[in-house]
Amino acid sequence: MGLEQRGRADQGQTDANPSGKERRAGPQQKVKSFGIPKRLVFRAWEKVRANNGAPGVDAVSIEEFGARERDNPYRLWNRMSSGSYFPGPVRAVEIPKGHGTGVRVLGVPNTADRVAQTAAAMLLEEKLEPIFHPDSYGYRPGRSAHGALAVTRRRCWKQDWVLDLDVQKFFDSVPHDLLLKAVAHHTDERWVLLYIQRWLLARIERDCFAGAANSGQQHGPAGVADASVQCQTELVEHVATADQQRRGYAEGGSERVGHSTL
Repeated sequence: MGLEQRGRADQGQTDANPSGKERRAGPQQKVKSFGIPKRLVFRAWEKVRANNGAPGVDAVSIEEFGARERDNPYRLWNRMSSGSYFPGPVRAVEIPKGHGTGVRVLGVPNTADRVAQTAAAMLLEEKLEPIFHPDSYGYRPGRSAHGALAVTRRRCWKQDWVLDLDVQKFFDSVPHDLLLKAVAHHTDERWVLLYIQRWLLARIERDCFAGAANSGQQHGPAGVADASVQCQTELVEHVATADQQRRGYAEGGSERVGHSTL
């Protein structure tokens, strides 16, 4: 009796698996260092686009960034996920203060950096919003200085005195290590901590010269980062205010907007 002929594994398609050659596996997809959802970055871009705003040092406007909407958000996500994202320098803009008391230096990040910062802020807001003090109004969704003034107006009828205070040069002098430690207490997302640190150390460029900031400082002017770093600053102030409330120092209520308290 002759040998029974068995069917070929390639079902007769010799070109699919040439004789004498093993089938090679396809290219392995590289694993990203950080698990950042693509949708998060795209939602952040949509939020930045809706808010508009001036371009940063690279002069790329919202319209120019959006002209390549299929590519730019993806490229940003790819760099952030792989850990190779480094923010560009921040454009320093001087805003005159009221009553001729000097100028306030505000930082304008590049459009791509604004998207990255907004993505981190959106992720953190989900965890931080429930624990913010009810009298905190700065840099929070649905809140503003107008709301703080409305509450102050009502409380003025119940209290005989008002204390108005402001932390001078707070954004310039806040200790970065303490700020990062406070953020790390509420999130274990390594990419958030890494990029906040890089944003805080971003170089500053003025129109007249590059690499300088207030008081000779080269990093972190007032408003240097977008909502993310400001959100972290609010977290630090929230801890301090909550401690005051527990100690009974602010029993009459205190409204905060950024580093100003009334």
